[in-house]
Amino acid sequence: MKRQDVRVAVVRMEGSNCEEELYRATHALGAQPEMVHLNQLTGRSRPEDRRKLEDYQVLLFPGGFSAGDYIRAGAIFAARMKAAMAKDVEAFVAAGKPVGGFCNGFQIMVEMGLLPGFEKGLPDAPQAVLHINDSGHYECRPVLLKHEAKCAFTSKIPKNKVLTIPSAHAEGRLLFPKGEEGRTLRKLEEESMVVFRYVDDQGNPGKYPWNPSGSPGGVAGICNTEGNVFGMMPHPERAFWRWQHPDWTRQGKPPSGPGDGQAVFESVLSHVEKKF
Repeated sequence: MKRQDVRVAVVRMEGSNCEEELYRATHALGAQPEMVHLNQLTGRSRPEDRRKLEDYQVLLFPGGFSAGDYIRAGAIFAARMKAAMAKDVEAFVAAGKPVGGFCNGFQIMVEMGLLPGFEKGLPDAPQAVLHINDSGHYECRPVLLKHEAKCAFTSKIPKNKVLTIPSAHAEGRLLFPKGEEGRTLRKLEEESMVVFRYVDDQGNPGKYPWNPSGSPGGVAGICNTEGNVFGMMPHPERAFWRWQHPDWTRQGKPPSGPGDGQAVFESVLSHVEKKF
């Protein structure tokens, strides 16, 4: 498939606020993104505005505060989508098409059961939750992420490379069912599903503030067992260009060059070009 033919659905609803960045990131790399309201996929829009998920090759969930993050972050978005089109989402994933979510998008995917993704299909209940940060505060700062396992969204990133990516969340601590935390984390590690970890300036697992949420094991991003479903708390779309980095004036490189987050989007579009 040619890059210009890759259709990307950036699905949004009331409260989403990072869809523009995802649109611009994928458009800048030559794909065909479209900002699609959830109602357009669930049949709650005018007939002429309706869209079919199967017509896209990539599905992206943006950051923000969907539905005000009432109940839990991402819960309402996930419930509405799952109730109306669970089979469509399952078919999309089963076809090997990439699904990605960032910050609130990651929260939506966890609430829907797309991640951790140990099993095929969507489970009846979430298998994890993104809980309130250990600090009890909204944490907004650049963080260092170590790339540990490749997936459709990181195939262009060398293993163990450390990226500088902005984080901005209040509920980013990835937790698992009580009594199963250690076993679940080990399973994620053993099956190469931990894609990114928070690290310190020496590249070692770091505590707060290096790990802004207190997420166990420093987990910042995970994928499913097949590697085509991926979510992370920090925002790669906010580090797409070099000038978006906090230290770009000290790098001695053109500000218009690629930022650390650009490789995430280049990876997924290259993956689709090769696979479809």
